[in-house]
Amino acid sequence: MTAYLNGKFMPIAEAKISPLDRGFLFADGAYEVIPVYGRYGFRQEEHMRRFQVSLDGIRLPNPHTPDEWRALIKQIIANAPFEDQQLYIQVTRGADVKRDAAFPVNVPQTVFMFTAPMAKPSAEMRANGVACITAPDIRWGRCDLKTVALLANSQARQVSVDAGCTETIMIRDGYLTEGSASNVFIVKNGTLYTPDLTSCLEGITRATVLTLADELGLKVIEKRITRDEVYCADEAFFTGTAAEVTPIRELDRIEIGCGSRGPITEKLQNAFFDIVNGRNPKYAHWLTKV
Repeated sequence: MTAYLNGKFMPIAEAKISPLDRGFLFADGAYEVIPVYGRYGFRQEEHMRRFQVSLDGIRLPNPHTPDEWRALIKQIIANAPFEDQQLYIQVTRGADVKRDAAFPVNVPQTVFMFTAPMAKPSAEMRANGVACITAPDIRWGRCDLKTVALLANSQARQVSVDAGCTETIMIRDGYLTEGSASNVFIVKNGTLYTPDLTSCLEGITRATVLTLADELGLKVIEKRITRDEVYCADEAFFTGTAAEVTPIRELDRIEIGCGSRGPITEKLQNAFFDIVNGRNPKYAHWLTKV
């Protein structure tokens, strides 16, 4: 795989950073992941706007202009040997000459990018759903930012791995927040519910689903959702760059709805794949051609 590090493209095995890099020592950095379908970046501009929000949220200057980022993204996507990709972008506060929690002065940021083949849900997962499990949400309070402080997310994800499940749904103070790497939706009596943005990341796929739900004439309510409301839902699914739109067939060994993909989830999936596969001209502007 090809990587970009501090101004140079190189094989990822050759990419090296200082052990004093603040991303390594303090998780002092932000990241973004852009899905790429057939070498088209999906909602690339929205992803980069969210990246700017994350950088601003931790007071980290953006090392590149929007046009500079577009040129770098175009080159790394074009150089990859695969059509469908996940593009990872990370900026840290850089490497000082000492370990000090205070922000360093006049230290250049570390800028890193790489692409990998897109890890998509299987056809069976899309059609029949997956098993998930709940765990306490122990992350820091700024979960609206995509920072590299992901230990709590990693711990949550391992809970699902240990249980033989696909995703961990996090609960804080009795209410659903999000998955370890996803946003979560439920359907009850034909209405679509999802946690409001006070308790979850503003996911790009989440926003896409909300747009599609409106087009399909679905009523959507953003609110706090209890664990029991998920258990009693008619349908449930989670969304994300890697997850796309994945149905939840059971949560904590409790069957959700019919125990498979529900009809509203299927409609939203179909509408989503029409866009990313270029079959919906209305949203052609969401696909950035390399």
